[in-house]
Amino acid sequence: MIIRGDEPEQIKLLRKLYKPGNYFMQGNEAVAYGALFAGCRFYAGYPITPSSEIAETMARELPKLGGYYLQMEDEIGSIAAMIGASWTGFKVMTATAGPGFSLMQENLGYAVMTETPLVLVDVQRSGPSTGQATKGAQGDFFQARWGTHGDHPIVAVSPTSGQDAFWEIIRAFNIAERLRTPVVFLFDGILAHTRELVKIPDVDEVKITYRKLPQNEEEAKLPFGDPHGDGVPPMPLFGHGYFTHVTGSTHKENGLRDVYTPEVHDRLVRRIHRKIEQNRHVYEKYEEHFTDDAEILVVSWGVTARPALGAVLKARREGIKVGLFVPKTVHPFPGERMRELGKRVRAVLVPEMNLGQMILEVQRFVNDDVLLKGVNKIGGVPLTVEEILREIRGVA
Repeated sequence: MIIRGDEPEQIKLLRKLYKPGNYFMQGNEAVAYGALFAGCRFYAGYPITPSSEIAETMARELPKLGGYYLQMEDEIGSIAAMIGASWTGFKVMTATAGPGFSLMQENLGYAVMTETPLVLVDVQRSGPSTGQATKGAQGDFFQARWGTHGDHPIVAVSPTSGQDAFWEIIRAFNIAERLRTPVVFLFDGILAHTRELVKIPDVDEVKITYRKLPQNEEEAKLPFGDPHGDGVPPMPLFGHGYFTHVTGSTHKENGLRDVYTPEVHDRLVRRIHRKIEQNRHVYEKYEEHFTDDAEILVVSWGVTARPALGAVLKARREGIKVGLFVPKTVHPFPGERMRELGKRVRAVLVPEMNLGQMILEVQRFVNDDVLLKGVNKIGGVPLTVEEILREIRGVA
């Protein structure tokens, strides 16, 4: 574990403060503790329902670990502060909800363009606009992917429980650090406020990643180059003696602005895309249940994957050959695996708490002769096992 070069002391503190064992906690608290184990030592945020418990937990716990908590004046300032702190070497996080996520989009694009590692937690709530501020939803699926402007890649992960949230937020930090990129953590108001068993591991069980640093002066002079051929430049940190130029404008490998040369823009943006596309092994993750013999496939994500699994289990007991596919990294979507599974089944159901978003990704990878149907519910109330089971029976 590397946390700003203070590894032994941080491990001692984590072990002293957070004893391994089973705890009863909210999903939001599990996110916060997972972030602490991942090495997050800087949090800037603005309170917004239903994410505020993440900020509360980080405000209480970060000073114990020598970290920093800043309550900013708004969400725009929050992500700006994160970006600045990340360039000094901190692992950084913020948490917000739909309206705050909208405000963060411009600086999220800046983080993509400057290749700044950070984790942005979006605890989705019912919208548009203020909507149902205290109710959960899954309406930000495409906002996570396309919320900021221009040609840009994004990585977004989504857990299915409090325990899953603890480990997935660690994975989100590892992806951000490994690929030098912002990562969106798509949570929701239902899981955020559900209290359930969460097992806190010993710190030695947590494997974390830290960003690549320059190995010599030549690498440090090219903060946006590709010296190792994996599309990921080493990151020269502010305050470490390097002269580093960082701008959201189109820039050359040395970081200096060049907004006029088409080849410079093409080379930069294509490399940023390539480092995500060619490193799928770093971030792609999904779960499968009963897909080996499935004739019907349920595809679901986040909170809705839980009643979806319950419905699949009940349907299997009735003799219906149905399986479940759960993307844990929702962007980039695991399309190749979806295509493979789609060739084996005659029907695909996509339950989600919106009017149909992930189903559009599924549609790109499923043949026209497969029945594709959304199972959608809005209003802040989650889909139930029986509602999804009824749809499975309907296509059986």
